[in-house]
Amino acid sequence: MISDNIDVLVIGSGPAGMAAAIQAKESGSDHVFLVERAEELGGLLSQCIHNGFGLIYFNEDMTGPEYGQRFVEKVMDSKIEVLLETMVLRLTADRKVTLCNRNGVKTLSPKSIVLAMGCRERTRESIVIPGYRPAGIFTAGTAQRWVNIEGYLPGKEIVILGSGDVGMIMARRLTLEGARVKAVVEILPYIGGLIRNEVQCLYDFKIPVLLEHTVINVLGIQRVQGVTVARVDQNRNPISGTEKSIDCDTLLLSVGLIPENELSFMAGVNLGPITGGPLVNERMETNRPGIFAAGNCVHVNDLVDNVTLEGEKAGQNAAEHASGKAAPKMGIRLEAGENVRYVIPQMITGEREVTIRLRVKEPEKGVILKVGDIMTKTLKVVKPSEMLNLILSETHLNRMKKGTTQLVVSCQKKG
Repeated sequence: MISDNIDVLVIGSGPAGMAAAIQAKESGSDHVFLVERAEELGGLLSQCIHNGFGLIYFNEDMTGPEYGQRFVEKVMDSKIEVLLETMVLRLTADRKVTLCNRNGVKTLSPKSIVLAMGCRERTRESIVIPGYRPAGIFTAGTAQRWVNIEGYLPGKEIVILGSGDVGMIMARRLTLEGARVKAVVEILPYIGGLIRNEVQCLYDFKIPVLLEHTVINVLGIQRVQGVTVARVDQNRNPISGTEKSIDCDTLLLSVGLIPENELSFMAGVNLGPITGGPLVNERMETNRPGIFAAGNCVHVNDLVDNVTLEGEKAGQNAAEHASGKAAPKMGIRLEAGENVRYVIPQMITGEREVTIRLRVKEPEKGVILKVGDIMTKTLKVVKPSEMLNLILSETHLNRMKKGTTQLVVSCQKKG
C-alpha cells in the first residue's frame, strides 16, 4: 500500500538514491520511500564486478556488487518503503509525483523529493557515425551487462571507440574472456578515464591505443566486418588521407554519459549547460524548493564514493526540509573560471564548510587552483577525467570581503 503521508521520496536506487534514503531516515524522516523502475535495488552496481569501489567511503577495495550490498542491507534494515518495478511518469514543480506499477497509477505529494536517476550512455546516433546499421554495435555498458550478468560474449574481435572508464574496463574484461581488443580509438589527445584504468586495463594488457583518431565509417551490412578510422585535426575533424581500416566483428562505444534528467526538466528544474544536470546549492537543492538532486543525474562522477556522499547530503537536507526547518540563504555564486569546465555546487551560503567538486577543461602540469582570493592549492597534474575536490573551510570563508556575491574558481598555470 502506497501511503499518502510521505516525508521524503527518492527516485532511483543506485548508490546516490540508496544513500539519500538511508540518510533521510537517519535524519528523522519517518516515512521515506525509494522508487526504482528495475526489479532490484542497486542500479548498475551489480554488473560492475571489477574492484575499485569503496576506497574512500569504506577505506576498502571492493567490487560493485559488494559495495551495493552494504547499502541494500541498510535500506532493508532501516525499514524504508521500497517500490520496485515502479516508473515515475510525471513530476511537477510543486512536488506532485505520478507513479505507475502493476498496481496501477497513483499521484503522490511528498514533502521532499530527491532526484537520483543516474545517467545513460551516449549512442551511435549521439555522435553520428556514418555507415550501415549492422549487428555488433554496442555501448560499453550494454556489453558489460552481457558479459558480467547474462554470460554472453558480444564478439571476438573488438574495436572500442572512446576511452571512458567503462570502455577501458571492458577492454580488460573482454581480453580476459578470450576476445581480442584490436584498438581503443580516442578522439582526444589524451585518455578520457581514470589514470588507474589507463594503466591497469590498457597498458598492462598491451592493448593498442590510437589517440587523436575517430571512427568515420562502419563496414558490414548484416554484421560488423570492420571500421574505418582516421586521424583528426585540432578541431576534431577527420584528416583526409589518414584513413585506415581495422577488421573486427564488434564496435563498442564508450563516448560519454548523459545525466538522466527528463523528470528534472518536467519539474522546471534549472539544468546546467555544461553538466546537463540540475543546478544545485550546497544543500544539493535545486531551484524548486523541496526538490533535491544527487549523483550522476547532477554531474557524471568518476568515483561511486563521491556519488554516495552527495546522496547522503541530499537525503539529510531533504529530511530537514520535510520537517519544516528553514533553509539558509544561498547568497554566493561559484563560477567556473580559467581552465575550469564546471563547479558543483553553484550556490553556497559562505557561512559553513563546504566541499566543492570541479573538472578542468584541459590537462595541465604545475597548476594553482584558486577560489576567488580566499584559497589557493598547488597541484602537479590535472586532467579532465579526474574530478577535483576542494574543501572550503570556515577559515577560508572568513577571508571573504563583506558583500561578496561571487567566487570564481580557476586553474592557472604556475608562473
